[in-house]
Amino acid sequence: MEEPGQLNRALLDATAGAVSGGISRTVTSPLDVIKIRFQVQLEPTSSWALIRKDLSGSSKYTGMFQATKEIFREEGLPGFWRGNVPALLMVMPYTAIQFAVLHKLKTFASGSSNSADHLNISPYLSYVSGGLAGCAATVGSYPFDLLRTLLASQGEPKVYPNMRSALFDILKTRGFSGLYAGLSPTLVEIIPYAGLQFGTYDTFKRSIMAWNRLKSSNTSSTTDDSLSSFQLLICGLAAGTCAKLVCHPLDVVKKRFQIEGLQRHPKYGARVEHRAYRNMFDALHRILKSEGWHGLYKGIVPSTIKAAPAGAVTFVVYEFTSDWLESILT
Repeated sequence: MEEPGQLNRALLDATAGAVSGGISRTVTSPLDVIKIRFQVQLEPTSSWALIRKDLSGSSKYTGMFQATKEIFREEGLPGFWRGNVPALLMVMPYTAIQFAVLHKLKTFASGSSNSADHLNISPYLSYVSGGLAGCAATVGSYPFDLLRTLLASQGEPKVYPNMRSALFDILKTRGFSGLYAGLSPTLVEIIPYAGLQFGTYDTFKRSIMAWNRLKSSNTSSTTDDSLSSFQLLICGLAAGTCAKLVCHPLDVVKKRFQIEGLQRHPKYGARVEHRAYRNMFDALHRILKSEGWHGLYKGIVPSTIKAAPAGAVTFVVYEFTSDWLESILT
């Protein structure tokens, strides 16, 4: 059994992670919905691609602004928060597990539970710790991620009126394993994604802290290692953007597995049939063959725009919530 101090620390990290994840997900939900609609659309997602292939008018969504107007026209403002309940049920335990495991791994690596000491560990360990924490969080919260994708991608008329009906239909048609459809590409994606996100965040924090120390020494003022809210925001923005740009193709593959067999209205274009892809590599090959490299980066614009504020909000809220809870408990 863990000592009270260690248990409190784990609860603190989990709570701060859950709060930051919930706020970040809710704020960026509209961009996530647009991203998912692009990722599950088999037809081209840009007007330029349609013109080149002489397929004018055959795509439901052909650009970020066009998609925004179309979703708002057909589904109203609530359409941009479609699937947000399972998204919160996914992201809150996800970030809770992620930050708690991350702190535990960094404590093990540095030999200290003090967060300030964690910046002294090797950058490589920061990346590895982030990747392992991401894996643990993904396995623990994946079914909610799948339900969120189904609800966000179905459009109008709805295939599933609520999360419960989607859950029962998956269990009935695909069995329990259906709740983990697309887990393999997700784990392959999350290791570099989480590793890059947390590793890059720590790297930027170290760089800015060094810059702060240099600035303090030049002005003969008291040395202060603490980062301002704006500096934390910049670190989060950079971390989220870098991770998303590298790992986006695997996110597209994951979404295709998650919506296999979803009977969306024909106006949304071709459907991803049940068992359309044998495995992750087959999916990558088929998407490349039928849709080109562009197919693997469908939704990259809203995804990148979303990744920056999502990363920033997550890290800033986590830092402040963690500091506030720590001041109460100590």
